[in-house]
Amino acid sequence: MKYNFIPLTILLVLTMLSHAIGQQKDSIAKNQQQIDEVTIFGRYYQNYKLDSVSGSLRLRTPILELPQNIQIISSDLMADQQVFDIVDGITRNISGATRQGHWDNQYANIRMRGSKIPAFRNGMNIEASWGPTAEDVAMIERIEFVKGPAGFMLSAGEPGGFYNVVTKKPTGINKGSATLSMGSFSTYRGAMDFDGKLSNNGKLLYRLNVAGQKKDFYTKYNYSNRIMVAPVLTYKLDSTTSLTMEYTYQGSTYLGNGNYVFSPKQFADPGIKNDFFYGDPSFEPSKLRDHSSYLYLDHKINQKWKLHAQLAYFNFAMEANSTWLNYMKPNGDMPRNWSIADEAGENSFGQVSISGEERTGQIRHRLLIGADLGNKKFWGDFRTLLDSIPFTNLNVYNPSYGIPGSIFPSIDRSKSTKARASGSNYVSSVSYMSFYAHDEMAFLADRLRVSLGLRFTTAETTGRTVKADLKNNVLSPRLGASFSLNKVTSIYSLYDQSFIPVAGTDWQGTAFVPIRGNNLELGLKKEWNNSRWISTLSAYTIRRQNQLVTDFDHPIPGGSQFFQKQEGETKTNGIEVDITGEIIEGMNINANYALTDSKISKSSDPEAVGNLTPNTARHTANLWVSYRINKGYLHGLGIMASGQGMFKRSMGNTKVANFNQYFRTDAGISYQRSKYHIALLVNNLLDNQSLLTAGSKTTANAAARAKGAVDYYTYIVEPGRNMRLSITYKF
Repeated sequence: MKYNFIPLTILLVLTMLSHAIGQQKDSIAKNQQQIDEVTIFGRYYQNYKLDSVSGSLRLRTPILELPQNIQIISSDLMADQQVFDIVDGITRNISGATRQGHWDNQYANIRMRGSKIPAFRNGMNIEASWGPTAEDVAMIERIEFVKGPAGFMLSAGEPGGFYNVVTKKPTGINKGSATLSMGSFSTYRGAMDFDGKLSNNGKLLYRLNVAGQKKDFYTKYNYSNRIMVAPVLTYKLDSTTSLTMEYTYQGSTYLGNGNYVFSPKQFADPGIKNDFFYGDPSFEPSKLRDHSSYLYLDHKINQKWKLHAQLAYFNFAMEANSTWLNYMKPNGDMPRNWSIADEAGENSFGQVSISGEERTGQIRHRLLIGADLGNKKFWGDFRTLLDSIPFTNLNVYNPSYGIPGSIFPSIDRSKSTKARASGSNYVSSVSYMSFYAHDEMAFLADRLRVSLGLRFTTAETTGRTVKADLKNNVLSPRLGASFSLNKVTSIYSLYDQSFIPVAGTDWQGTAFVPIRGNNLELGLKKEWNNSRWISTLSAYTIRRQNQLVTDFDHPIPGGSQFFQKQEGETKTNGIEVDITGEIIEGMNINANYALTDSKISKSSDPEAVGNLTPNTARHTANLWVSYRINKGYLHGLGIMASGQGMFKRSMGNTKVANFNQYFRTDAGISYQRSKYHIALLVNNLLDNQSLLTAGSKTTANAAARAKGAVDYYTYIVEPGRNMRLSITYKF
């Protein structure tokens, strides 16, 4: 059954708001209030451009001078776009970044430069077999997309790069905000952000973010209700040392994890309605619970050197059921099975680094030395409980719902997911330990910067079978150079190698070998209009070995997922352009374009050589424009508009683009005055009903053909025109 915690959330929001306002009035002097008001509320422009990376990337050099393409999505940009979580249109802001659109209730599945890139949080690689849980935007301060490996900086990364979610921390300024949102598909959301001091001497600081959300999907009957709580405490031991403790809980209850459509004819079958749901309202809702905790220690050794150490623990659990079609008939009939889909995961991480700056003669050195350890464990119980759901035969062209609940067997969960998964093929473990060193040397009055890095990684991956155990010891070098043509223009070059252990096993229970990659990149960065906006142009070539591909010959029991396998090598060449910042007074833009040429260069199947890498788009282009009037009677009024496009996409095994183009437009209006902000955003303004975000073609096997089955297409259609309205009050 659906539950409604929105009234409780609103009551909690109002209570906490009243208490926080009272504390603010009692603790802040009148003159300080006036200063803070100007600082916090008096800004009518949005800050899309950030000049430096977060401390979690361990780099002290400004973005303009780094020999790396790093793009940052600021909290202001996410607020303008009314983003609710990391799967909610985030990739539109980064050149070449796309989402496959798989299990949106669970994880993001972001791709870039020809491969799926891992998820980082606060500098740690938290990518898991099925995860991590997509972060709620209420806990996010910024998202950093690092293109290319750059694993030396913190943790092993993919050849294509990674994205790093930076969570909100205490600032020491007493402030807060409350946001209420509503929109299409019975969407209701409340979020609160509290930030300030818990002690008069300023030694104990806090940050608390909470969010509750109720949302139906555009597909019939499907829904997802979420809650997030993220408290953070910082204690300043003295003027040079601080200790920070962070905990995050994310929970969700949903009916179906995906919104797939199936057709016996084609992608974007016009005969199938946009609200088609392949599940049934009689299914028991699934529940996801995700706990994570961090402990940070920061110590300033002296004016030049500092130490940072952090520990993290993640615990993930999901109790779920799943359905998938057994086969497809020409008339659209799709007999389905039903299975359990329980998962459990435990991840532990540790990092320590020392960074500082020294000079030898006329050469400036920015040094980084560190260690990185991690252990990831995953268990999955995907047993089929009904080979075929009796008395039902869903038809995609004329769907009917309402399966009698009595036909479903009860699920025995008396044993833990770990115990139940021990007899299956989906148990995996990855352990690694790395040591790295990096030196950025600056010459010619700091105009020329040369980066040298070396990383040593020892890793072990374990699967279910004896032959699954794999151990590797690898050295990964890095060489980069950046030269400042003037104060606002730099050119750079980079050579980097990557080595990343891979969680998971193939259908036989054999653990995957690590992915290796080589990246060569050239780029140009320039700031414009008194450094209010920045443009980045980059060209790269990447060779990626031991790539993971979907093994369509071996479905996971239940059929809703397939095992993966490793084979061959892909080669990806590309050009990327990113523009971010305030172009003219009051007008901020985020614009990007990417040309991605990614092909299979080596394979165990000779016919696959030369095929386009599945789930890639040769061309992607995005534009977001926001303009706010800063003077006159219309002071505070703003408008927003965007366009998104993907062209020449490839799905499955093909040597030519075989997927239709994607184009979407959004537009909105907002008003900001003093402490209040209200915004209305209309998504998919043109009501395009053929916006496909994922697709594959499945060949019917001999047994299915004997029952009259045909090949079928699987894809996801985005919702039609929809809207969101948000009201924010800052205090």
